[in-house]
Amino acid sequence: WKAALGNVKGVYLITDMLNGKQYVGKADGESGLWQRWCTYVLTGHGGNKELRDLLGTHPPEYLANFQFSILEIADSRASDEQIGLRESHWKRVLKSREHGYNSN
Repeated sequence: WKAALGNVKGVYLITDMLNGKQYVGKADGESGLWQRWCTYVLTGHGGNKELRDLLGTHPPEYLANFQFSILEIADSRASDEQIGLRESHWKRVLKSREHGYNSN
């Protein structure tokens, strides 16, 4: 998994299985999805304000309710701008700004 996820950029989805709210994120760093998801393992929230606030009011066990999915993968040579555009597309389609954990 590390090699496969480390060689692709992309857009991912985190679903809170307790309430159905979703968070759409992007992985456009050098080590792709692997690097981005490792950040969630370390922090629980990956730096996202909405997830940080949620986890600040729940016990650490709440993380077990998060389901991670890949929405779209891109070649490691894809530009950050391309990945950002695809992330915005998925936020619109899934309405994660209006009904989820995306505030941007």
